[in-house]
Amino acid sequence: MDVKKYLAYWADRYQDDLKENILPFWLKHGLDRVHGGVYTCVDRDGTLIDSTKSVWFQGRFGFICAYAYNNIEANEEWLKASKSCIDFIEQHCFDTDGRMYFEVTASGQPIRKRRYVFSECFAAIAMSEYAIASGDKSYAEKALALFKQILHFINTKGILAPKFCEGVEMQGHSITMILINTAARIREAIPAVELDEQISLSIDTLQRYFIHPEFEALLETVGPNGEFIDTIIGRTINPGHCIETAWFLLEEAKYRGGDPQLTEVAVKILDWSWNWGWDKEYGGLINFRDCKGLPVQDYSQDMKFWWPQTEAIIATLYAYEATGEERFLRMHQQISDWTYAHFPDAEYGEWYGYLHRDGSVAQPAKGNIFKGPFHIPRMMIKGSMLCRDMMKS
Repeated sequence: MDVKKYLAYWADRYQDDLKENILPFWLKHGLDRVHGGVYTCVDRDGTLIDSTKSVWFQGRFGFICAYAYNNIEANEEWLKASKSCIDFIEQHCFDTDGRMYFEVTASGQPIRKRRYVFSECFAAIAMSEYAIASGDKSYAEKALALFKQILHFINTKGILAPKFCEGVEMQGHSITMILINTAARIREAIPAVELDEQISLSIDTLQRYFIHPEFEALLETVGPNGEFIDTIIGRTINPGHCIETAWFLLEEAKYRGGDPQLTEVAVKILDWSWNWGWDKEYGGLINFRDCKGLPVQDYSQDMKFWWPQTEAIIATLYAYEATGEERFLRMHQQISDWTYAHFPDAEYGEWYGYLHRDGSVAQPAKGNIFKGPFHIPRMMIKGSMLCRDMMKS
């Protein structure tokens, strides 16, 4: 493989796809020029099918537009879109208790609030990235203040509704891993000891409790001290989620100057999760597996969703950068070829989100409350950056 030529091809393709396809689609069909913020419930051609607004995506798109501005091109339209989403968040998405909603109406009236703090995490990274793009330090300070609130919410018993009844003790992978990325993004705008401490705590928690070598897996749900829970929930492996965690760890290892121990852990998670997730018959990464090989409960268990593929594209590039092992470029080519052969919509733009196991389209909408402009454009920005960095070195 001509590595430099390969990296140059993907660096250009990611950037071109972002600038000519993904961002134009959402700026045209998603950006709300009346109320501010962004819609995500759009049909295949971009037609709005539900004006309900995902609060996650007010933060996610706010982040993406500023991240593209900072790392791809200083496009004022992107910066304005980021500000529109952040303004909408500040005006409409916080409840009186300081927590955020999950869904609001087009004009910002609250619809639903959940027990998680993901809305807060996405709002925080939007504010920190906008601070870098705009030069307005006050948004970095807002991001850090919100992060401290997030820690208060999750560490103070009684603020967040428990997921399970009293006497059932479990801990989940999701919040542990998302705090790594949230803190790392905010740290780029405003250094703070709380950010580094949380990253280290999350990494320790992952290594101590969630990594289970007996299954060669990172499990989604474990006991309070990492105990294996032999139930459907406890046996669940989410390969895409684990691969996303792997690149969060590789990014942090790089930040720490190439931390060899953390790199080793991250690569192990990537390899294990790839082995569990890659569909040897049809290609692509499958949604869920059972660590004992038993039937999986989730009805979408054998489908191919968009985001595990994008996370694998990022993770394999990071792994190649960290190790120099060409097998990771071959994995990158494998996942990239499959993803680009099945998800992009050549007629209307953007990508499908939901495929059957054989790669056929399950439903054609380009967005909903959970799919919108985040994983795909983040992959394109990250991918372009990583490829260009490696070409220089």
